[in-house]
Amino acid sequence: MMKGKAGKVIRQLTRSNTNVAASVASKSESFANGTSAGYIEEMYLTWMEDPNSVHPSWNAYFKQVQKGAPLGAAYQAPPSITTGAVYKIEGSVGGAAESSGDISKNVEQYIALENLIRAYQVRGHFKANLDPLGISEGPKSFAITEAEDAARLTVPDILAGADDKVFNLPEKCHVGREGETSLPLSEIKNRLEAAYCGSIGVEFMHITSQDQKEWIRRKFENPEARRITPEEQKLTLERLVRSTKFEEFLAKKWVSEKRFGLEGLEMIIPCMKTLIDTLTQLGGRSYVMGMPHRGRLNVLANIIRKDLDQIFCQFDPKLEPTDVGQSGDVKYHLGASVEQEINSEEGMSHETINHASKELINVSLCANPSHLEAVDPIVVGKCKAEQFYRNDDEGKTVIPMLLHGDAAFAGQGVVYETLHLSHLPFYSVGGAIHLVCNNQIGFTTDPRHSRASPYCTDVGRVVNAPIFHVNADDPDAVVYVSKVAAEFRQTFNTDVVIDLIGYRRHGHNEIDEPMFTQPRMYQAIKKHKNVLDKYGDSLKEQGVVDDGDIQELIAQYEKICEDALAKAKTETKLEFRHWLDSPWKGFFKDDQGTWVAEKLPDTGVPMETLQRISDAISVPPADITLHGGLKRVLKGRAGLASTKTADWAMGESFGYGSLLMDGNHVRLSGQDVERGTFSHRHHVLHCQKKDKGIYLPMSNLSEDQGKYTVCNSALSEYGVLGFELGYSMVNPNSHVIWEAQFGDFANTAQCIIDQFLSSGQTKWVRQCGLTMQLPHGYEGMGPEHSSCRIERFLQMQNDDPDLFPSDWKEADFGIKQLYDANWIICNPTTPANVMHVHRRQIALPFRKPLILMTPKSLLRLPEARSEWSEMGPGTQYRRLIGEEGAASKNPDNVKRLMFCSGKVYYDLVKERAARGFENDIAIARVEQVAPFPYDLVIPELEKYKNAEVYWVQEEHKNMGFYDFCKPRLRTASNWSRRVHYAGRDSAASAAAGSKQVHKIEQDKFMNDAFRKGAKGRLYK
Repeated sequence: MMKGKAGKVIRQLTRSNTNVAASVASKSESFANGTSAGYIEEMYLTWMEDPNSVHPSWNAYFKQVQKGAPLGAAYQAPPSITTGAVYKIEGSVGGAAESSGDISKNVEQYIALENLIRAYQVRGHFKANLDPLGISEGPKSFAITEAEDAARLTVPDILAGADDKVFNLPEKCHVGREGETSLPLSEIKNRLEAAYCGSIGVEFMHITSQDQKEWIRRKFENPEARRITPEEQKLTLERLVRSTKFEEFLAKKWVSEKRFGLEGLEMIIPCMKTLIDTLTQLGGRSYVMGMPHRGRLNVLANIIRKDLDQIFCQFDPKLEPTDVGQSGDVKYHLGASVEQEINSEEGMSHETINHASKELINVSLCANPSHLEAVDPIVVGKCKAEQFYRNDDEGKTVIPMLLHGDAAFAGQGVVYETLHLSHLPFYSVGGAIHLVCNNQIGFTTDPRHSRASPYCTDVGRVVNAPIFHVNADDPDAVVYVSKVAAEFRQTFNTDVVIDLIGYRRHGHNEIDEPMFTQPRMYQAIKKHKNVLDKYGDSLKEQGVVDDGDIQELIAQYEKICEDALAKAKTETKLEFRHWLDSPWKGFFKDDQGTWVAEKLPDTGVPMETLQRISDAISVPPADITLHGGLKRVLKGRAGLASTKTADWAMGESFGYGSLLMDGNHVRLSGQDVERGTFSHRHHVLHCQKKDKGIYLPMSNLSEDQGKYTVCNSALSEYGVLGFELGYSMVNPNSHVIWEAQFGDFANTAQCIIDQFLSSGQTKWVRQCGLTMQLPHGYEGMGPEHSSCRIERFLQMQNDDPDLFPSDWKEADFGIKQLYDANWIICNPTTPANVMHVHRRQIALPFRKPLILMTPKSLLRLPEARSEWSEMGPGTQYRRLIGEEGAASKNPDNVKRLMFCSGKVYYDLVKERAARGFENDIAIARVEQVAPFPYDLVIPELEKYKNAEVYWVQEEHKNMGFYDFCKPRLRTASNWSRRVHYAGRDSAASAAAGSKQVHKIEQDKFMNDAFRKGAKGRLYK
């Protein structure tokens, strides 16, 4: 039901349809009796699209109703209509004068024809022949019945017997060939059936743009537009041979291997190739693809054109990888990237017809685990970054192509999250092409049990995407839909969905028995001829090819496969770096992913740089009216700068700003990142008097600085973190940061963290420098606003806690640790360290994800300040900050050495002073928790050789850092020192929901930290 004024009008009309009809056609009793509520609603919706599309009397009536006139007073009768009068209706066929009765009937018939045409446009897809197996009872048998289907496309009674009557074609109907302005009703129906009820079902009337709807009408209703030439058919046949025979070759050579083949949907390959060809003709130059495992090997072989020997060697159990330290992933999860020659005139990739004009296109397929749709936002983010570096503001040259399974497209929430980004300013890529590989089953689940919507593609309606359903056993229809989808995307820069409906010839994998759960479907599949044979027969009947042509194509491709297999057995080595989906040319000094460095880099900056950044973030812009509170914030920053000290916000700004001034691109994304969740950042200043009047201080640092993008995201973690991961993959010299509103909100992005960040380099040889900022700290804000669940990140750290680092004294130990780590986990407590850790991400000669805990209370804590000198030349990130107070002067007398991380340090220092233990207790802060800084911890342990060793944390014992740090502290002491614990007791919830309970817990663990020890030297 429509909302707002339009909905109100429809409700008025449908409740009072008899009166409406009587008033509009006062002299036509039959017209009044034949008017139904649904009929009037259809006519009103048609009028809203185009007032001229309905009869003038209805146009006048609807205009009055829209202005608020009462129903009885809205109608204004045309002055020329009188009983017995004769006149000619404008647009009627023939020149004879007509009586008012004839006019009334003509009006009824034209309106009925308009509604019939609209019914085909809106509902024709329900009647289309979309199931190759012929067993489907509609898009979903319980969603729409066959009877309803038929009724909605039945010719109205008023048109009964009028098949031979010639009608002028309405403006929004394009079934006429060139020069045809009128057709018999029967021919109009036939052409509408061909347009909307054949092998293609088009869903597009939900789109709000009239231009887009009109464009689609012309593409499908015009009989001339849908023609496929014999040359195109031959090319489709060749591609279909490759697609089909590749699967048959694998099935023949590796009978018992899982490969998740395309059998039943072999047309995916010609479909994708046609998309690329058409997009390339329209300006496309780079295609970033993402897909699940089904069909991936075929796509790698026939779209990416990965060397077949590299694919085949993945099946050889005797081959050992040559990449040291890489575990790899299964062959149907891997990605790849390749540049291909194309002919710019013909737009053909691979099958180059004419070599007179060549260009390069890049085609890449992103690696993806079995979490089927997890790659979607990564692909879109990668496209956004490529568009940024190509200055492709409209998204014409870099295009995302996403392949989906039918069950996953309907069932996985990240699909919606990704679609929802499509029109957001800092996330839009000008539309993605979504190709749903619909095999009519999800693993073993019937569609009736896996979704509530008629089609698996209904989520695409949310973003006004046109949806083209097409029968995969009709190659010509698939090719046409592919061309239209590509043209639509390039014309309107928005998402488009192709629902390629086929089947799955085997079970979920090639060794499954599908008859267990789908006996009816697989009985039909056993009898069903494959699409290559069917299409070959069709082309032979048309005289496009003969049997010899087909056999020659098959023989040529089979030889290619046999030659590649022979090479795989004798020459090919399994090297995972060949499967990079995002190669960074020239970044690694030997292009092998290794590093060359002797020590951790200095990340300090000149004082002039700090001063310039400080000035930029402290001085109010002249042409922006700021909120009074912001003026105070900027004034406070200026005051800090005058004393050459920095708080957290300033330290962070120094990190970002100095990278920008070095020419690096910095992108900060997440929920409320412009001001910061806790109002500390304010990197986008909003004018209080002018809408959209904004000022970015960090974008005005120097003339040659890098671009700073700071963007509030949709309320999404899974989708947006995946997007930023994809963005970070393109250029190693970009600093890409995703910030959670609260640290534990990253829970809903766990799939990205587990599958891509923690293990991406090991599985796919893909380094990544993405930074995750996770606010963390216990301030009595409850279990959802305290912990970023750091224990989960630490649990996935790849080092061995029991392995004593014999090389800990070596100069390169710290950087070697970082290189060997799967990621870096830091919990800084000073603004200086915040600056350094961001700069280090770019200064390192390799890239690792950074899990960065950020504070809440420390943002404004007076003690959490840094001198500018700590950020000047020759300084670097301090991985561990040892005791620097009174206890460090007499280490032999220190009774207790406390290790901690994060905000709790300031609580401990305050408590130590209150209890008078400054000389008795040393406190060391672990600022880089992983990889564990043995080279700094061991000297600290040796320095306080008489002290008891404690790990103190504010997190619960079964959470936080304790389980990670305890064994490493034991290893660092060569297993000679016991590690005591002080902190909250184990619990199920991350924190207390009551501030009172929080305070009780805080007091208790502070008492535990300073309680009487084994040697009796301390007391409460």
